[in-house]
Amino acid sequence: MRVTFVKQGRLGRPAGFTLLETLVVLVVLGFLMIGLTQGVRAGFSLWDAQTRRVGQTAELDAAARIVRTLLTNVASPSSTGITTTADGAFKGTPDSVSFVGDLPTGLGTTQRAEITLLLQQGRFVLSWTPHRHELSSAPAPEPTQVELIGGVNKIEFAYWGAVSPDQTGSWQAQWEAGAIPELIRLRLFFTKGDRRRFPDLITSPRL
Repeated sequence: MRVTFVKQGRLGRPAGFTLLETLVVLVVLGFLMIGLTQGVRAGFSLWDAQTRRVGQTAELDAAARIVRTLLTNVASPSSTGITTTADGAFKGTPDSVSFVGDLPTGLGTTQRAEITLLLQQGRFVLSWTPHRHELSSAPAPEPTQVELIGGVNKIEFAYWGAVSPDQTGSWQAQWEAGAIPELIRLRLFFTKGDRRRFPDLITSPRL
């Protein structure tokens, strides 16, 4: 007759793990893996959200710098050679502003251009054409358009100054006076649900 002996532990228990202990270890390990996976997923989500936020902030900062540069380099009528653009020397409305100014070329220089800042199909756009110093019968070139900010619902320009010498300065919704305004304010509103914020930009063209 053959007898099988089971090796006993110190307390009389069989050596090794029981089925229940193995199941408990597997359950705990499963919970640890789930927690690790969720933590990694949350980390990637936060990193992606932060990356988008930083990108949006950088876009707004860059657009604000461009607009400020353009609006502080508005050419006075006496310096443009021709005192009027296609729509006037300086024309400001609540949703656009047109003027002759110095446009950076990206090479450390500028070129004189006829510039318009406006809202076009949900995009805040810079539109420009080269400024001609002489009268010409040739057709005007097609304007070059550059999107500064997308997803825009509304823009609102305002102009500070006195329309006539006998008036005091105040904010105006439109500006078609001969001189350029003392201050220009831009407010920009995004579509519903967009968390971006664009602080009021106020600059002086007469600087």
